[in-house]
Amino acid sequence: MRLTPIALSVAIALATVASAGHGQRPDDQIDARSMALLQQGQALTASGQYDAAFDALETALVVDPRNRAAYVGLARVAQGQKLPGKAVKFYSEALALEPNDVGALAGQGEALVQRGAVERAKRNLDRIKTLCEAPCPQATTLAAVIAKGQPAEVVTAQAPETKIPETPEAEN
Repeated sequence: MRLTPIALSVAIALATVASAGHGQRPDDQIDARSMALLQQGQALTASGQYDAAFDALETALVVDPRNRAAYVGLARVAQGQKLPGKAVKFYSEALALEPNDVGALAGQGEALVQRGAVERAKRNLDRIKTLCEAPCPQATTLAAVIAKGQPAEVVTAQAPETKIPETPEAEN
């Protein structure tokens, strides 16, 4: 009898703490300064100022490392700079925060195609199709990028080198 009020208090406290974590999505708790820097970075990316955009987005992550959209923004900057490997890394960081982010999966798939990893991009497309109940634009866009294939510079870079046989010099 003496422990009943204490046990009841602890049970209520645990129920309150457990439900508080499920009340909001992780993105709803992002610092407002980080979101402002994200918007600035997105505007700079749209205008083609990739270095300034990268700085703004990186600062947004310093302010709040849970800002998944900042990772996606950094990945888009890397794609704009023709750095698909770096883009894949940033998309992976975003997917570590939210594994079911369809936009990040599609972006990563596009970067993988740019990099020449078409099979991995197809796996991303399959995952997107699994996550979307109805046909979604991300799946359509990624399917079109995969169908288009690798960029020409990737294909030529992956081509095996052909060795020209040496010919004996003509003697005079």
